[in-house]
Amino acid sequence: MASADGTASSTGDLPRRAALVYNPVKVDADELRAAVARHSAEAGWADPLFYETTVEDLGDGVTREAIAAGAAAILVAGGDGTVRAVSEAVADSDVPLTIVPSGTGNLLARNLQLPLADPDAMIAATFDGDVHAIDVGFADMVRPDGEREERAFVVMGGMGLDAAMIANTNGDLKKKVGWVAYVDGAARSLVKAKPFPLMYQVAGHRMHRANVQSVLFANCGSLPAGLELIPEASVADGQLDIAIFQPKTAFGWLAVWRRVAWDNSVLRRFRAGRRILRLRTRDNSIRYARGTGIQIAAGAATPVQLDGDEFGEATAIDVRIHAGALRLAVPPGHSSPAL
Repeated sequence: MASADGTASSTGDLPRRAALVYNPVKVDADELRAAVARHSAEAGWADPLFYETTVEDLGDGVTREAIAAGAAAILVAGGDGTVRAVSEAVADSDVPLTIVPSGTGNLLARNLQLPLADPDAMIAATFDGDVHAIDVGFADMVRPDGEREERAFVVMGGMGLDAAMIANTNGDLKKKVGWVAYVDGAARSLVKAKPFPLMYQVAGHRMHRANVQSVLFANCGSLPAGLELIPEASVADGQLDIAIFQPKTAFGWLAVWRRVAWDNSVLRRFRAGRRILRLRTRDNSIRYARGTGIQIAAGAATPVQLDGDEFGEATAIDVRIHAGALRLAVPPGHSSPAL
């Protein structure tokens, strides 16, 4: 057997081997591969395996190849879509995953307050860090033709306006300015935004019928620029946090913005602010719920997004949380409220 530091034991077994899955568009491949090889050698592990993602394989396919080849740990470097795809393949496998922050969003890394500007620290965590079990969401989507497709997410998914916003975001603009490009997508989408009818049931709650703009099902609660969509969300509580957007007027959208950008992101941080929020009359522009899953049936084919990537249209979604399905490596002693 291998010893605790990964080196071969006296039985003659081969040392463990890590595998790096990376998006070549998002990283300096030569530098990253050299760093992983160096840390592997220092830890007494075998030469690492390297896999590039492609347009056809966003990372889930090659990650399964790496696990089948005996990889004892997986590192992922790329945008939110790459992290999502690799996490999908690693979930429920007991193989630890290390996120090397790359790309424009890094939403899971941001929610966990991982060191975004120190990739070396994250690579090192693969070999001597702590491992935390976090939740993974799975969305079983029913397509307009009746076909079903199940995909994972680690940050949040949604049905409705948020997915339309992502679909309308200019890809070239996103490459140049990062997540700010979503503002352009939001502006394009809001012009044509109309409520749509659906029925939904959060696990453990009664069924609801409503006209909504969007339904978000979240594993994490923080968005870029310090915005807190769901401040209490945790990736390790075995629960989905649901946000249902149902503003009826332009003033309703202002209430949504105030709730996210001011109430959740500013006032809630202070004792006096929390007192104000307790005294304020609640509006129904955003409705929150929590449970182990949610079933949604829309009146028509509606756009879907998972972790910021568009996933076409669906007429229904069955979302479930897999509690503790992903073993995540972090630097020694690292802690985060989300954990």
